[in-house]
Amino acid sequence: MATRGSRSEKVKRIFQQFDTNRDGGLNRDEMAALVVAVNPRVKFSDEQINAILDEVFRTYGEFIDGEKGLTYDGLLRTYDDGAGDVDRDFDALGLELNFDENKGASIVSEASSSSIADERVIESQKKQRTAAWAVSPHHGIVFDDTWKLVDDLEILLKRLKAKQAKDAKFRNDNFDAYSDAGWSRELGASAELSEKRVYWEESGPDYALFVKELGALRSRADGARSREEAFDGHMAIGRVLYEHQLFKEALICFKRSCELQPMDVRPHFRAGNCLYVLGKSKEAKEEFLLALESAEAGGNQWGYLLPQIYVNLGIALEGEGMVLSACEYYREAAILCPTHYRALKLLGSALFGVGEYRAAVKALEEAIFMKPDYADAHCDLASALHGMGEDERAIEVFQKAIDLKPGHVDALYNLGGLYMDLGRFQRASEMYTRVLAVWPNHWRAQLNKAVSLLGAGETEEAKKALKEALKMTNRVELHDAIYHLKQLQKKKVKTNGGTNGEAAFVIMDPSKFKTVGEKTTLRQDLGNALQIRAFQRLTRLNRCEVDLLKKEMTETDVPVSYSGSGGPQKSIRKPNLEEVLRKLLNFLKPETFQGAVKAINEKILSVLDETGSGRVDLGMFYAVLAPLCSGPPDKRKRIAFDALLWRPVNEGGSHIRKVDAVQYIKLLRAIFIPSHGASEMLEVHGETDTSMVSFNEFLNMFNDPDWGFGILSTLLKLETGDRNRHERHVCSVCR
Repeated sequence: MATRGSRSEKVKRIFQQFDTNRDGGLNRDEMAALVVAVNPRVKFSDEQINAILDEVFRTYGEFIDGEKGLTYDGLLRTYDDGAGDVDRDFDALGLELNFDENKGASIVSEASSSSIADERVIESQKKQRTAAWAVSPHHGIVFDDTWKLVDDLEILLKRLKAKQAKDAKFRNDNFDAYSDAGWSRELGASAELSEKRVYWEESGPDYALFVKELGALRSRADGARSREEAFDGHMAIGRVLYEHQLFKEALICFKRSCELQPMDVRPHFRAGNCLYVLGKSKEAKEEFLLALESAEAGGNQWGYLLPQIYVNLGIALEGEGMVLSACEYYREAAILCPTHYRALKLLGSALFGVGEYRAAVKALEEAIFMKPDYADAHCDLASALHGMGEDERAIEVFQKAIDLKPGHVDALYNLGGLYMDLGRFQRASEMYTRVLAVWPNHWRAQLNKAVSLLGAGETEEAKKALKEALKMTNRVELHDAIYHLKQLQKKKVKTNGGTNGEAAFVIMDPSKFKTVGEKTTLRQDLGNALQIRAFQRLTRLNRCEVDLLKKEMTETDVPVSYSGSGGPQKSIRKPNLEEVLRKLLNFLKPETFQGAVKAINEKILSVLDETGSGRVDLGMFYAVLAPLCSGPPDKRKRIAFDALLWRPVNEGGSHIRKVDAVQYIKLLRAIFIPSHGASEMLEVHGETDTSMVSFNEFLNMFNDPDWGFGILSTLLKLETGDRNRHERHVCSVCR
């Protein structure tokens, strides 16, 4: 992290190093040398270098001085926009700051913002001891009286910190182990939050006094001579509070700034940051949308800030579980700023989250290409590779993430899961042990350690690990695991003549089983029905009333578009479809909803969007969902028919085209009975039948056990069985 007052000096030293002809600009050759030098581990091709230079010279055209090239201000702006890491580049070049020339450049951490004096000092010293943002030409302090407010606030903060430290109320929590959220915490010169999260004790008299005195400072800001000066004062107070991680108080200042200058991007952006840190993703999203609206209305003035706004808007949407929508904004950020490796990493992680593994791998590899030491990107790349089945390569990449950041909890935990999947239980337990060394109260790691030890045959150690997990949490998963262990122990005692407990099975009387006949379900059909039921429960569609689909069709106005085949469609893009799903599944928590979207994307959308266009026929999508929603079977079928009737090709009548009914049935089978799907889907493209079918004819097609979706009757029995089980009728196999 850049030291206070030294950021611009570091950029200046980098600029001077590569301005070989001393003309005050970096031409293409000098800029190319800079790009290569600060990425010593990357082998660039000429095409890549030219593409990077074209983008820089296009994006920062206002800072290009004729033949001389990019000016110092332009290079500073590229760093302000997050296109590079000043400290990393400075270190990679082996440069040093000349402290004699920069009279006492401070070495206090920018994030701590605690290097203050109890008395006011002259102008030159202010700039040394105030964070870099304060002297930034774009978002720094403008008015002299604002400096006085900042000085007084720093004194108040120093006093509060001293009192709380004395009473041992002030504490830091080490966040070193977590994956970085990757969000742009600041506009321009990014004074990132420190890795240590600070928690202030807000209930004592010291804090109450601080809030009272802070209120007086806010009143002074409000009493400024002009609206602009009041805005400057509240923004500066908010920035200082934010850097000290007093987010609630900072939010009040940024909200007041929004009132003073509603069309300014900066207060909306920073209010969004505060809200996100406080766990209010929805409100944060609203603020970022306001920032985006202001930036777009302001033309070129705020254009360079758009990538940061897009990134943070994406992260806020992920906080709501809206991952497909988040992907759109990460893409926008990466398009606007191709060197924004965090945007690419976040895009890759989000794509992984919705099951689009190949696209995720591509984005994450690009992020790593730009920043080879990006541990979080390596971690997510490994997870995506595991999702694609490339397990050995995934292990290597996980290991690389751990080499870069030995205490990386996510990488250690996920590598443990990969080893479990491969049956390498001893290695898995070692990974979970390392997780617990970094994060001792990680109950999931403790539980998985117990399971891996059990897999490795170390039953006594597994029991100890389970007891430790039970001390951490009282969740039902632990009680289930303990019950399972006890059952295994009983079976080992009562073996049926085998060795090492191999024959520890329960013998059932044959009369308990039904013999195969007309009243029983074929093994394959039952297997398919169980898979559909599992999907239904994973997505929680069984809790979505089928009538809601009808309501959405009635109330939503979807414009008609024309597909490649020329036929009219009510098609929408996947992010918009995600919004529809959010309404249907509004009872789900964000993380559960994200899991539902992933399952729907992998199983249904991948078939409906076979060309990869990113658009889905909404009527067909509703028709596919209808049989899985809750409600009487007749109503499910009726609404599936209504959804097909709602499509533009059938709209306005009471019959649907036979070709659409056939396509629908074959889509259902391709999605939910995949053993039949592919060949049948190929046939449907050649259909030219123009005949129409009524609802009764559609029912006959739907109910056909061999060529329709007759499996629905078996699914209904499984749903009924589930309801019985929830009334405490549990069979030992399900247990």
